Amino acid sequence: MQWRVRQAGVADADLLSLVANATFLDTYAPSLDGADLLAHCLKNNRADAFAVWLADPAIVVTVAEIEPGHAPLGYAVLTRPNFPIALEPTDIELRRIYSLRQAHGTGVGPALMARAIEDAARLGAERLLLGVWEQNARARTFYERHGFRVIGTREFQVGTEVHIDPIYALDLSAMPSPLA
Repeated sequence: MQWRVRQAGVADADLLSLVANATFLDTYAPSLDGADLLAHCLKNNRADAFAVWLADPAIVVTVAEIEPGHAPLGYAVLTRPNFPIALEPTDIELRRIYSLRQAHGTGVGPALMARAIEDAARLGAERLLLGVWEQNARARTFYERHGFRVIGTREFQVGTEVHIDPIYALDLSAMPSPLA
């Protein structure tokens, strides 16, 4: 499978809504209640929510897509952090990073992560934060392999379910410069 990673633009809101819903369901359908999954997707993965993100110059949205044809495989979103921990002015949050199951093992996930790290550094961030479902062992292993470490927890609601998720951080100031 050939694919590419690119920065999303305002015209990609519908595509991002589609891949956001597909990847969320693909990831959590075996583990969470169907009504809670549906409520979460309807609230958080609407095209208009992506349109707001895409219009904000402080937010970076990246999409991975098949070539040729450009069907979406995954995406990532960098935003201002929203965590119940002490935040620094140079923090940025990797709010979302997902890929469809058929993209696992193809390099799409590492490419989305590499791009998120590059974009965070380009925006002047010194620390990249993310939250992950405590029971998502695959994702947690992926983040730890990329150098992220747990620094706290947060409550995360999916429908009516409230989960206590770890918050991870990656120190970008300790990473080698991509220009070196």
